[in-house]
Amino acid sequence: MADCLFCKIAAREIPGDIVHADERLIAFGDINPQAPTHVLIIPRRHISTLNDLTAGDTDLVGEMVHLASRIAADRGHAAAGYRTVFNCNAAAGQTVFHIHLHLLAGRDMTWPPG
Repeated sequence: MADCLFCKIAAREIPGDIVHADERLIAFGDINPQAPTHVLIIPRRHISTLNDLTAGDTDLVGEMVHLASRIAADRGHAAAGYRTVFNCNAAAGQTVFHIHLHLLAGRDMTWPPG
């Protein structure tokens, strides 16, 4: 989408702290980190919310989760632990309407989260 912030980061039209990029996914640092490691993992293809996923997107979501675990491991957080979060729609805290998986690590997480 032409006006989507995350699509613009994925297309490198605006800068981002890119952690990973491949043909289907891109990961970058959150501009307002909530933990020492706060990375967002997005599909390059625009999908507004989790509600817009189709059965054909199952592998894509699995790839997002797998990439989060790899980044956590690469940064030394796998053993201590990390959190992954999808927010869906405004009431759940989604502010950019392009699905994204938050990877948070590097500090103790409390429960409930919000």
